Amino acid sequence: MAFLFAQFLTGLANAAALFLVASGLSLIFGVTRIVNFAHGSFYMLGAFIGVTLMEILPGHVGFWGAILLTGLAVGLIGALVEMIVLRPIYRAPELFQLVATFGVILVIQDLALMIWGAEDRLGPRAPGLRGIWRIFGEPVLKYDIVLIAITPVILFALWYLITRTRLGILVRAATQDREIVGALGVNQAWLFTGVFALGSALAGLGGAIQLPKGGADLLMDFNIIGAVFVVVVIGGMGSLPGAFIASVLISVLNVFGVTYLPQSTLVLMYVVMAVVLIVRPYGLLGREEVAGEHGQVGAPETPIRPYGATGRMLVAALLAVLAALPLFAEQFVLTLTVDMIVFALFAASLHFILGSGGLVSFGHAAFFGGGAYAAALLVYHTDTPMEIAFLFAPLAAGVLALAIGWFCIRLTGVYFAMLTLAFSQLVWSLAFQWRDVTRGDDGLVNIWPADWLNAPAPFYYFTLVLGVGGIVFLRHVIHSPFGYALRAGRDSPRQAEATGINVKRVQYVAFALAGVMAGLAGGLFVFSKGSVFPTSLEIAESFDALIVVFLGGVKTLAGGVVGASFMTVVEDWLTRLEYWRLMLGLVIIAVVILMPEGIVGTLRTLWAKLRNSDEESIR
Repeated sequence: MAFLFAQFLTGLANAAALFLVASGLSLIFGVTRIVNFAHGSFYMLGAFIGVTLMEILPGHVGFWGAILLTGLAVGLIGALVEMIVLRPIYRAPELFQLVATFGVILVIQDLALMIWGAEDRLGPRAPGLRGIWRIFGEPVLKYDIVLIAITPVILFALWYLITRTRLGILVRAATQDREIVGALGVNQAWLFTGVFALGSALAGLGGAIQLPKGGADLLMDFNIIGAVFVVVVIGGMGSLPGAFIASVLISVLNVFGVTYLPQSTLVLMYVVMAVVLIVRPYGLLGREEVAGEHGQVGAPETPIRPYGATGRMLVAALLAVLAALPLFAEQFVLTLTVDMIVFALFAASLHFILGSGGLVSFGHAAFFGGGAYAAALLVYHTDTPMEIAFLFAPLAAGVLALAIGWFCIRLTGVYFAMLTLAFSQLVWSLAFQWRDVTRGDDGLVNIWPADWLNAPAPFYYFTLVLGVGGIVFLRHVIHSPFGYALRAGRDSPRQAEATGINVKRVQYVAFALAGVMAGLAGGLFVFSKGSVFPTSLEIAESFDALIVVFLGGVKTLAGGVVGASFMTVVEDWLTRLEYWRLMLGLVIIAVVILMPEGIVGTLRTLWAKLRNSDEESIR
């Protein structure tokens, strides 16, 4: 019992930094509705700035003063990010800001590399708190006891700020109805900036306060962001007490998981999140009205129509160029084009449920990587012919989508997105840890096409036919009655139900179909590369697809294809530079700010304006 109690105290101490970061993210989402993926970057900045200040400022006052100064510094950085990057795109489609925050992640990563270098920085011990205390005979770090004591104080201070001050009243009002707050004369822009700065400062404090238990490194942002989102979602988006309870729950479970179930540590928190969301869809203390919105907001767009004569001619010309490409292009160009087509099909499958159905999935890579692994496992373990294994890829991905969708479709908004992420992480952990079958991080290799396709040109045409065919098929479904029913459920669920459309069933079928097409892309991918690794199932793969869909344009049918093509070419060009993440992040931010409707949507708007001006000039 003494050992269990000591483990429990360690979990409570670990919850301190996690709660600070999660409470900041919860505040930001509650007021601005920004799904801030860059929040982990502010945590990382807090660690690096904190360790630098602690090396300069001596003694007890210097240590705790460095932590406070770090919070102020990171809060100021957060305010600048909000004003420069996020404020210009608040009127863009909901969740479009996540693309901008991903660009911020890339920029901060390379800036941190430039300033502090690639080596990890060890955090200093807290003055006067070195060593241990024995509680019931078990050793417990002195600093852990201090963190346990500090966490309730921080929670009380935030509670007082939100419930007993004018700023807190405005924040709570903004979480309920931003439009009414603006109508009452409150400057929403500065309110958003202040809340974003406060949330960023809390993340910076979390990064600095954990330094004696860890340190600072360039992977901190990605290592913490998953856990932070899990905590916020379990507690309920916008709920500070919920974030506190969830932080303690996740931290304590992780400590006991490391001790008793070490193989579960990668996915334990995602299992808990999945169970909580299935039982209570809006988190422990969340409410339905703060659950967030889906990707399509504002007035519904005009009904989409098939391309006219000009559009068909342009598409036919593009296909003719692609068909003739092996006649004059080098092998490198063919390989790059294959990658582009595979990524475009993957993005188009996500765009199908996101743009037409309003279903924002953070775990779409489960079907892409699942299809790739399904085909590779058959070839690797049973020597199945490539043709049969390839057909199994979309089939297996479709079955997986049916299983995952059965749980996820009942949720909406960010909660739907996070539950898809939880199931995706479960699939990833299976591929990563089941070494006897999947070979873990060593991957499955030597998964090559059949002899009649084992050359650049034949496999290029194979990919071109199936990739373009899959994209055309998805467009055909969007133009069908099923596609119109899907969009009706996206724009007006209640009215759609009143007309006899079973919205959830339509969304479920669409989710499964998107999984099939993502699995098809995964099958093409594994035979084009000759191998597959767990990275094809990671969160980053899902986020890449989301980013290209939003960059291309959510409300345009060609958004996923154009976004995927744009990102493939830009990444191939920029990765040759030393600080390519910085440049890529700046490119993404520039596209988001200058083209808030996405590349295709902005070009379409400009074309419509030019046509109208020409018609007026003729008149």
